[in-house]
Amino acid sequence: MIPDKIKIGVIGLGYVGLPLARLFSTKYPTVGYDMNQKRVDALMQGHDATLEVEDALLQEAIEKNGFVCTTDIEKIRDCNFYVVAVPTPVDENNRPDLKPLWGASETIGKVISKGDIVVYESTVYPGVTEEECLPVVEKESGLKFNEDFFAGYSPERINPGDKLHTVEKIKKVTSGSTPEVADIVDGVYNSVLVNGTHKAPSIKVAEASKIIENSQRDVNIAFMNELAKIFNAMGIDTHDVIEAASSKWNFIKLSPGLVGGHCISVDPYYLIQKAQVYGVLPRLMFSARRLNDGMGDYVANQVIKAMNLKGIMVKDANILILGITFKENCPDIRNTKVVDIYSTLTPYTQNITVFDPWANAEAVKREYGISVCNELPEEKKYDAIILAVAHDQFKNLNMSSLQAPASVIYDVKGVLDRNLIDARL
Repeated sequence: MIPDKIKIGVIGLGYVGLPLARLFSTKYPTVGYDMNQKRVDALMQGHDATLEVEDALLQEAIEKNGFVCTTDIEKIRDCNFYVVAVPTPVDENNRPDLKPLWGASETIGKVISKGDIVVYESTVYPGVTEEECLPVVEKESGLKFNEDFFAGYSPERINPGDKLHTVEKIKKVTSGSTPEVADIVDGVYNSVLVNGTHKAPSIKVAEASKIIENSQRDVNIAFMNELAKIFNAMGIDTHDVIEAASSKWNFIKLSPGLVGGHCISVDPYYLIQKAQVYGVLPRLMFSARRLNDGMGDYVANQVIKAMNLKGIMVKDANILILGITFKENCPDIRNTKVVDIYSTLTPYTQNITVFDPWANAEAVKREYGISVCNELPEEKKYDAIILAVAHDQFKNLNMSSLQAPASVIYDVKGVLDRNLIDARL
């Protein structure tokens, strides 16, 4: 049963928090809180730079539903249902970095009142909500968990750039710290979702369900990447093999590729670390992570090999990389493995052009130190062209107009006409 008066406060207005807050605002008074003033200002002007929420929907939420985005903590003080949607990154040693979650929990602790509920959406290993986050809320608020305030966990399932599986169409896993709270959390989410919810029996089960979603995909893609390496060494086209194998009714069709982004390339490390605490060495998951993390370097070396076979001088060559975001038709650059292609090639040549009409050039420069063009330089010819991201704009490019007399085209994504390319992953 949902209480009569629900007011929702969403902490973190990124790829996950903003779409969810916008959706909640269609049913409940909703306030979005973020520490980035520039981000909040842009949202209140009706534009989402991540492109996850269309301007018209955002403006409707603000003007019709009273949705407010703010950096002022006082404006979320009168909320009674808090949702935390902050990043869960890893550090330089691939160890979980819980600082954003601790910070969000401190924020909640400053404003939470008796009877309130806080729901975490950030992807974590089982136990983080109850062992790491809620003690921070208790300490900051002076309230006691499961007596004065309550909690839930509902893992995010946002797929950046996906206009089919939008937040209202996603079936969400929910959970609560007591059976009664689990019903309330489930009811609140169910009230705004087209395809409903799955109520897990505990917060830890809900946490575990999310982290294995991404770990499973990581392992499966790693297998395809390993096959690509094997078949490339044999001179067999991997995509032809996959097409043939997928004619069997129970074959799971996946493609090799670069595994970046904030989910699949990061989340498995959370479970890997926690498993070792319990004395379990997750060899398969660890090997998958290591293999997938090395695919950018592998692609670059395959390009160098193809250039050598054609007698093209790699030193000081003009190379064009098409795309730097971690996936197609999306501005998200988090943990993009295209950077590894670039880094492997730079010792050979500094003449590398990175073209991506979707990426924010300032953000790429700030994050990776790489200059990105949002428009192609005119009349420049390239000794090698690497299609790294399958943006729609790239599929219709006139490749011949970009090629030097002797050149190589390498298709990482397997989307170009095979008659145009020299090699593909």
